[in-house]
Amino acid sequence: MPKEQQPKPLPAVDDLTRPFWEAAARHQLVIQRCQECEYFNHPPRPVCDACQSQRLTFVPVSGRGRVYTFTVMHQPNIAGFEQDIPYLNLLIELEEQPRLFMVSYLPISAKANIQIGCAVEVYFEPVDAEITLPQFRPV
Repeated sequence: MPKEQQPKPLPAVDDLTRPFWEAAARHQLVIQRCQECEYFNHPPRPVCDACQSQRLTFVPVSGRGRVYTFTVMHQPNIAGFEQDIPYLNLLIELEEQPRLFMVSYLPISAKANIQIGCAVEVYFEPVDAEITLPQFRPV
């Protein structure tokens, strides 16, 4: 008898991450940026990674980047993704700053168009009433 598909895990929205998720619901990508040194921090945190300032705000970014690396997932050990195997996990480097990374997911059917260094752009995948996920696809 086939195992019942578990729902995919959803991010926890809290006071720190709420501006990111609210912008995603409007199909806008924002990233936390330090008002002191202008360093981008992602995922959001209470202090700047570069200068330790607490003066952080969310600013719109282009939504463009490049595939830094990716992997094909074959292991059925991530709850909610068992029926999607194999699938792609992508690490995207946004164009605004070196080593400013976001994670994305694509079905295996996209593999022919994915290679390290290829240009990608953000799109938004509604999941439920509260969460819209920024995802990336080849340009």
